[in-house]
Amino acid sequence: MAYYHKLGEIPHKRHTQFRQPNGSLYAEQLVGTLGFSGVSSLLYHVNPPTRISRIEEPVPYAPKAAEGVKLAPHHLRTLQLVTTGSDYLNARKPLLFNNDVVISICNPSELKMGYSYKSGQADEVVFVHEGSGVLYSQMGMLEFKEGDYLVIPRTIIHHFEFNQAPVRLLIIESFSPVETPRRYRNHFGQLLEHAPFCERDMRPPHELVEYQEGGEHLVQIKKEGYLHQYYYNFRPYDVIGWDGYFYPYAFSIYDFEPITGRIHQPPPVHQTFEGHNFVICSFVPRLFDYHPLSIPAPYNHANVDSDEVLYYVDGDFMSRKGVDRASFTIHPGGIPHGPHPGTVEASIGKKETKEYAVMIDTFRPLHLTEEAVALMDAHYPMSWK
Repeated sequence: MAYYHKLGEIPHKRHTQFRQPNGSLYAEQLVGTLGFSGVSSLLYHVNPPTRISRIEEPVPYAPKAAEGVKLAPHHLRTLQLVTTGSDYLNARKPLLFNNDVVISICNPSELKMGYSYKSGQADEVVFVHEGSGVLYSQMGMLEFKEGDYLVIPRTIIHHFEFNQAPVRLLIIESFSPVETPRRYRNHFGQLLEHAPFCERDMRPPHELVEYQEGGEHLVQIKKEGYLHQYYYNFRPYDVIGWDGYFYPYAFSIYDFEPITGRIHQPPPVHQTFEGHNFVICSFVPRLFDYHPLSIPAPYNHANVDSDEVLYYVDGDFMSRKGVDRASFTIHPGGIPHGPHPGTVEASIGKKETKEYAVMIDTFRPLHLTEEAVALMDAHYPMSWK
């Protein structure tokens, strides 16, 4: 979310002397994207961020595509997975991926991380389906709760502390910067009046984390299919202040304002974020179409250019039968899809929907992982009979 924010102590001018109480200089660090052309922030560290004590062997951490998956609509049931692993990284299970995006679930049983983490190549959008807690990062504390999207830019060191179980997360990794839709912004970057959310809805970090204790601290860095094991002899949350446009923030799906019309509106009206070759959309409770002959149920459509992934969060899913919370439906490009039999007629005359769902549309084909195949509903492809 590109608007200016600052926290803590910073010097009057960039790239000038800024000294600690003992007379030594704070270590200035620029973080940002697209070389020096994208959004960025300047961080001021007590310790140089380059001061690594040791690096251990990398751990393989790449999704593996399942072989022989048929071109067909798929339904993945994940509600029965109370936990998917122990800690945050161990519990991340990729289900779908391509060269632009990785879509995972993460239901950790451990509420605290004994290490820190950063992605060296991807922005991450963490949707909190169940759970609450605090996201700690170099740029401060950020409380989150059920329904929040947490947008964490690449290279930001962070960790989660969850308040209580169960924890159920949907994680979308983007190998390009995650942005708000361009059609909702003016040339200054400000969100326009017709946008379904505004800057007031975005919550940046609000309080710096002050960890000055010594001892070794592990930061696991995800890049190119490995977790790289970096150790520091200080806690890397030593930022005394920062400012800029590049930082983690939270946005609640409950603050998304739906766009409606006299007849059925196409999926782009639900768009919330975008990256290169994919979009993220939020389906929220809304009034149905008000034309006297309108059909609220979505029309059949062929995914010519994209794969459509829908993650069901809560409510009554009007156009689908047999789909529960925490289910994924996947409709790949090349074949048509639409509402289940009987749902079109049943929707006529209804005034509103109370569903919540997250949709990811990709413009290059997605690969299903072996973990995804194990969760498939074998009857779904024929459920339109």
